[in-house]
Amino acid sequence: MHLIYTVIIGLIIGAIAKLLMPGRDPGGFIITILLGIAGSVVAGYIGRALHFYQEGQAAGFLASVIGAILLLVVYRAVVGNTGGKN
Repeated sequence: MHLIYTVIIGLIIGAIAKLLMPGRDPGGFIITILLGIAGSVVAGYIGRALHFYQEGQAAGFLASVIGAILLLVVYRAVVGNTGGKN
């Protein structure tokens, strides 16, 4: 059940990050979900390192969105916009 919950929350977080950072991305729907899930994991890791969260606590919703946005910025920088201008 935890995996399904993580995917659903990752989808929502990835969609919000995509809305906050509009533009063409080299990835699609699956990449958005993965960035949302990874954003939550990154935010949780950074939050635990800065002692905002205890071990085993999930990151907050806002922190997860910020983590997903950071990963989207890094993803765009690494992969680049291969689509060009239409």
